[in-house]
Amino acid sequence: MSVMSREALEGSTLSDLHSIAAELDIDGYRRMRKGELIAAILGEEYTGEEPEPPAADEEAQESGERPRRSRSRSRRSSRDGGREEEAESSVEGTVEVLDNGSGFVRLNPPDPSDGDVYISAAQIRRCELVSGDRVSGPVRSPRRSERYPSLVRVETINDRPADEVADGTPYEKLGAAFPAVAFDLGSASPALAQVAERAPIGRGSRVTVSGPFASGRSSLLRDLAAALAGAEGVEVTVVLAGSRPEELAEWQAAGIEPASVTALGASPESQSQAVDRAVEAARRAVSRGGHCVLVIDSLDGVGGASARRALAAARNVPDGGSLTVIAATREPLGGETTVIVLDAEEGAKAGHPVVDASRSATLRAQALGAG
Repeated sequence: MSVMSREALEGSTLSDLHSIAAELDIDGYRRMRKGELIAAILGEEYTGEEPEPPAADEEAQESGERPRRSRSRSRRSSRDGGREEEAESSVEGTVEVLDNGSGFVRLNPPDPSDGDVYISAAQIRRCELVSGDRVSGPVRSPRRSERYPSLVRVETINDRPADEVADGTPYEKLGAAFPAVAFDLGSASPALAQVAERAPIGRGSRVTVSGPFASGRSSLLRDLAAALAGAEGVEVTVVLAGSRPEELAEWQAAGIEPASVTALGASPESQSQAVDRAVEAARRAVSRGGHCVLVIDSLDGVGGASARRALAAARNVPDGGSLTVIAATREPLGGETTVIVLDAEEGAKAGHPVVDASRSATLRAQALGAG
């Protein structure tokens, strides 16, 4: 590494300093002020002095921080009764990270809307944001050369203060074990009783619900989502991908508000993106010790890679969190821990979904208290 001068570091953006600090393994660099960070990089004692900021527009564009106003502007604001030309508003929404590393806070994901707010790539790197994170923070209006309002700083991530969000272990490096804690599905419907008996589901299960047309897949998923919503300490997220408007109405009538809905006419790419966002948000929560259930209705119109990725995300972390994925599919995808196949003919006779006992099963069901 070349020798770094104080002058060069003082002229660097905060995101560049963060990159240097990460390479040097400096602890807690994200919470340091710029002067403190420069001192840590140079191995000097921090005196409390802060360098003069570089050109305000350049720094703000890169770091997302609000530029310092000039004295004359402050006086003008005072003469105008304290009003500021760039009065801050605030935004709360869902992050979508783009291929170039920057992103947007979407107010009505997955679709863009007029109120969406730009997030710089530097802020996304600094806060380690992923698609699906819910964030909030102050917003500034677009400047002359900008198209969108910009997020000034990230104040909360997934309803926690940004500076308190601890770095979690990368999801792929978390341990994995077969599910050992069964969900209590209750006895609200005959179909749930059949699932509990013939294909039990536990924390971290990887579940597909398949069957021919009119076999009751969506009906069973609604029953499962309603039952699991009552599980203590478990966050249930429902994603409708390629959904008919009548199906959305049925979910809402059951008292379940899906977190994301893509319409029947949506492209496979849009459906895949909606599922990917939900999976990333759930993975992030589990890496921090949470227990999540992701219900997807359905994976039929989702690209094959995204469908397998969604199912593969399910995991029971020993002494940690869990992600349970329950998805409707035309056919089992392979790799499930629980396969539920519905019998359309028997279901039509019974008036409710009926589990085909000969084709439905759970791996290591004895660990869940079955068999």
